[in-house]
Amino acid sequence: MPNLLATSDLSSYLPIFLVTLMAIGFAVANFAITMVLGPKRDGKVKGETYESGMVPMGTARKRFNVRFYLIAMVFLVFDVEIIFLYPWATTFPNLASGDSNAIIWLSRIFFFLLTTVVAYVYGYRKGVFKFD
Repeated sequence: MPNLLATSDLSSYLPIFLVTLMAIGFAVANFAITMVLGPKRDGKVKGETYESGMVPMGTARKRFNVRFYLIAMVFLVFDVEIIFLYPWATTFPNLASGDSNAIIWLSRIFFFLLTTVVAYVYGYRKGVFKFD
């Protein structure tokens, strides 16, 4: 009986390799084009701090409203939700085709979505989405 693990088909990894190669090539090409075509300025202005076109004033140690951090946390909650929902959504047609555990999988995803809704309601009650 042949060992199936020892004889793996490397051609199935070709799309992953191509996407990785394209990403690296895109990054290197952008860097090279910027170095060749980008502006080359020397002097005092080049070394100064740039803050959205305005001259920096005051200290960098000022306090921010806590809503900025709450908005960031709500964004992370929804971002992580999408990351976990994508694999489930790709396997859902297999679950709907007659799997006896489909109800269990569906209840798990509804529980996951319920926890996300609880996070959204918490943020809403804390006033995260009110911009005065």
